[in-house]
Amino acid sequence: MTAQPVIPEGSPPPLAPYSPGMLADGMLYVSGTLAIDSDGQTVGKGDATAQTRHVLDAITSVITAAGGTLRDVTFNHIFLKDLKDYAAMNVVYKEYFPTNPPARYCIRADLVKDEFLVEIATIAHIGK
Repeated sequence: MTAQPVIPEGSPPPLAPYSPGMLADGMLYVSGTLAIDSDGQTVGKGDATAQTRHVLDAITSVITAAGGTLRDVTFNHIFLKDLKDYAAMNVVYKEYFPTNPPARYCIRADLVKDEFLVEIATIAHIGK
């Protein structure tokens, strides 16, 4: 098996040693994605809706760079700083996955920086 990193143009600088995505045998693993712009600044401070949208746009860019679409997503791991943001996250999430949404879970978790409200990691099958 050969795995290759997937790093879309304009990706934010990583906060730790990782690649935005790894493609191996048609499976794309997208790292936990936070609301960070290409300059490393937090997007949507205090706004779970804005952060969810930014995170899903960033995930979309990784999937697109790997040759896929959101329809290829099979599983999402969702982390919320506070479960009071669950409804706001779901409103945006449904825009990106309106039909046949992928499997997922959503838990409350401490995120790497206090200003982050939403983090999502994704698995997609980019079939050959």
